Parts: sequence; structure tokens; C-alpha cells
Amino acid sequence: MEPVAYDTIAQAQRDHFWFRGRRAIFESILKDTFEKSRQSGEKPRILEVGCGPGGMLPLVERFGDVHALDISFESMEQCRDSGYPKVVAGSGLDLPYKDQSFDMVCLFDTIEHIPEDQKVLEEARRILKPGGVVFVSVPAYQFLFSQNDRLVHHQRRYTKAMLRERFAGAGLAPKKLTYFNTFLFPLILPAVMMVKAKEKIVGLPEGQTNLSHSFFKPIHDVFAWFMGSEKHLIRHMEFPFGHSLVGVATA
Repeated sequence: MEPVAYDTIAQAQRDHFWFRGRRAIFESILKDTFEKSRQSGEKPRILEVGCGPGGMLPLVERFGDVHALDISFESMEQCRDSGYPKVVAGSGLDLPYKDQSFDMVCLFDTIEHIPEDQKVLEEARRILKPGGVVFVSVPAYQFLFSQNDRLVHHQRRYTKAMLRERFAGAGLAPKKLTYFNTFLFPLILPAVMMVKAKEKIVGLPEGQTNLSHSFFKPIHDVFAWFMGSEKHLIRHMEFPFGHSLVGVATA
């Protein structure tokens, strides 16, 4: 990831509507996933791969004993300074953990950065206990690939069929595959296509990403609420389209 993109994401994780809406949706899915263990008082062992500056760790920590890994030493130190000592620097292609040692592996917008994405899922499968869960989120639709994707070193964007194929190749059984950020997609789609057209015709400012645009806080609040409200439906259905995609599968 380019330094300018890393800095932008680190600053946006707390306030930007996309991160806030995503957290609300993921929290709902995690609650459903760990309902039985929460009732029994068990504390699942959870690993987040590709944790970055740690924006999702406070949420994941609410559901179990949280561990994390990122390829960046800077990310590791930042997470440790924030109170998460069980963060290590390493590669998702060679996870430094024993076989069958975790109840869940989370890959929040991670595998799209890695050329060998199925290998990462195979590693996740290796360290999962029997019946353990892998939680994956990815950006959707290759036709939306833009400068933003290049700056954050995305290798690809996904469809539901592609993610199902990756799960199957890694020996994982899908339990939920759904698009999300669906309610805002009618606004996002034309905006992205206009940016792509501008990029092709006249170019874009160096370092400009999807997070470079400023909104007033009330707009972030409304968009975060609107996007996050998808959580009420995602518990019971799968959206047929959206700007992103989430998959939950079992070992």
C-alpha cells in the first residue's frame, strides 16, 4: 500500500461513514456467529489477518481472545501501542501459528491485496479448529477497479461466484455470501464511473483515493446510519449486488 493511502485510511477509520457502516454490519454478523459461545461464556480465539492500524480490533475483541497479524512492522507497533500486545508482523501466506489453533480467522478487506489469495485462505483453513469460521470481506466488481485500487495495491475485485470458488478451493464451506453497501450503491456507481472517465481523459491528482473527498460530519453520520442499517436485513437474507462483498465459511 502506498504511504499516502495508508495514512488516509488510518485517519479515516474512526469517522468516515464507510468504516462506520461496515463495522455496524460486521458486528451483526459476528454476533450471530458467536451467539452460542457468548451464551455459554466461552471465549473463542480469534485472529485478524491484515489488521493494518488496528481499526477493527476493538470490535473483534468484544467476541473473544483477539490476536492479529500484519505484514507491516509499523502497523504491528501501532496496534501494540494501542493496547493490543498479541499482534505480530508476518505474512498471510505463511501464518506463524499451529494447526487448528483458532476458532475464527478474519480477513477484513485483505485478500484482494495478495496475488495468491487462495493460498491465504488455505492457511486460514489450516489454523482453524474443526468447525471454525473464516470471515472475509472484499471489494466488488472488477469493472469498478480504479486509481483507488491501484494506490492501495489491490490485485482484483470480486464477485460472489469468485469468492465462492476461492472458498471451495481452500476446502471451506460457505455459510453466508452477500454483497453489502447496497443501499448507497446507486450513488456510488455513477460517482465511480465518472471518476474513472475523468482519470482516463485528463488524469487524477496523485494520491487521490475514495477517502480523499471531504464531507461535513452530518453527511458522514447520515451515510453511516444508512449503510449500517443493512445489518437488519443481512441477518436474514443475501443482497444480490453492492459495492462490497462479505463471506462467512466453515472449516
